[in-house]
Parts: sequence; structure tokens; C-alpha cells
Amino acid sequence: MSNFKKLSIEVQGTKVSILSTNESDFICLTDMAKKFSGDDLIYSWMRNRNTLEFLGIWEQIHNPNFKGGEFETFKKEAGLNSFHLTPRKWINSTHAIGIQSRAGKNGGTYGHKDIAFEFGSWLNPTFKLYLIKEFQRLKEDEGRRVSQEWNFKRTLSKLNYRIHTDAIKTHIIPKIISHEQSHFVYANEADVLNTALFGKTAREWREAHPDLEGNIRDYANVIQLVVLANLEAMNAEFIRMGISQSERLKKLNEIAIIQLKSLTNDNASLVADPI
Repeated sequence: MSNFKKLSIEVQGTKVSILSTNESDFICLTDMAKKFSGDDLIYSWMRNRNTLEFLGIWEQIHNPNFKGGEFETFKKEAGLNSFHLTPRKWINSTHAIGIQSRAGKNGGTYGHKDIAFEFGSWLNPTFKLYLIKEFQRLKEDEGRRVSQEWNFKRTLSKLNYRIHTDAIKTHIIPKIISHEQSHFVYANEADVLNTALFGKTAREWREAHPDLEGNIRDYANVIQLVVLANLEAMNAEFIRMGISQSERLKKLNEIAIIQLKSLTNDNASLVADPI
């Protein structure tokens, strides 16, 4: 969970921490329990047979490494006076991923949002409803911020593309070329950038995604758009320097790889392939 960012919401006067990524959100069960008593409520909740069945089914759906045999053992013991289950024991015994037990700065017991909402129901139905409401508000605000950032980067990319096309017009397109021919050159140069960054031309992308509207750049993430803006400015300068298209493509591809690796900490899903 080292790549999680920490957020927080306030639910009926109680601050509740959230560790979030693009893929999942874990809500602090410890913070939730504090409003009503303390960590002992988490242990009491986990001793409940219905809770165990819910946790087990969630893991079976989401976790291919879940140890179902250990889960069945716990389920048989649930309800006995001697039965005691802690989050760490559950995690260590079953390899569960839906509950996280953390130490240090962000210490406490965290549950995937599905599990946290279930815990909220057990604590207090009203509290659960406010928890869901505040969580949804947080995600909506986060979504708006990401959208605004994406639109800003897309605008920046388009402005840089104007610089790029001006360089093409001045240094590549002959004065006597027809209007139709000039559009072909622009599209050809645009695909130099597309190939350098995405590894495919606009036509190749459309053929691979016939059901999607728009173009390859409309589906780029924010980091890719930042790099695209840089490539457009650099390609314009390379054109002015008289560098051939094939050499520019190689240079731009190398630059794209370096910048994407730097911005994504070597996240392979976003990095261009060498050409």
C-alpha cells in the first residue's frame, strides 16, 4: 500500500482517513470505531459469523490467492465463546487483501470501501449513510479536479500543436502545394508524434478501436498529454533544424521513453516502446 495517497472525510463530526489509488480505496475502520468506542468494536464485528461470511465471499471474488481452507476453519469456530479474530490474524492466515493492518504514521485497520460500508452498517445505519454520502462527495470532487487537469493539459497540447504545424508550414510544405496536399503533410507529421509516443498511427489506433469515438489523443492520460506537448515543441525545433523525418521520429521516441519513465516511476503501462 506504499503508493496510496492519504485523504480524509468528516462523518458526523468524526474524521475518517482514506488511503486511495486509481484502482481502490481503503477506509480507516479504526477511525470509524472511535466514534462509538474503539478498536474492540472491530474485533467484535469480526467474530460475527455473518461478517466472516461476507469477508470470505469478498475475498473469493477479488483475491485469487485467498486461502479458502483457513476461511472455512474460522467459519466453523465463529460463535464459540473461545473464538477470537483480529485483522492481522485474518490477513496472515488467509492472505486476505480486503483488510489492511498498518503501523506507523498511517497506522490502524483499513478496509476496502465495500468492507468499510458493511462495517458502517454494523456500527450504525445512519452513520453508514453519512459515510457513503461523504465518500461519494470526495470522489466526485476528485473526479472534477482530474477532469479539469486533463482539459488543461489537452489545451496545452493543442497550443503546442499550433507551434508544431507552423513549423511544418514554414519548413516542409512547398509554396505551390495544394490545400488537400497540405492536410496530408500535417496528418503525416501528426503521426510522427503519435508513433513516437503511442507506438501507432492515428489510422492504426482507429482500426484497433472501431467502437470508440474521437482519436488516439482523446484517450491519452494526463501524463501522456504532458509528454505530447513537450514532443510537439521539440519536433517543431527539429523541423527548423532540418532534421529528417526518420531521424526526428527516433529522437522523439527516445525522449518520450525517458520522460514517461521519469513521470511514471517506470510504470510500464504508460511507457512507449522503442522503435
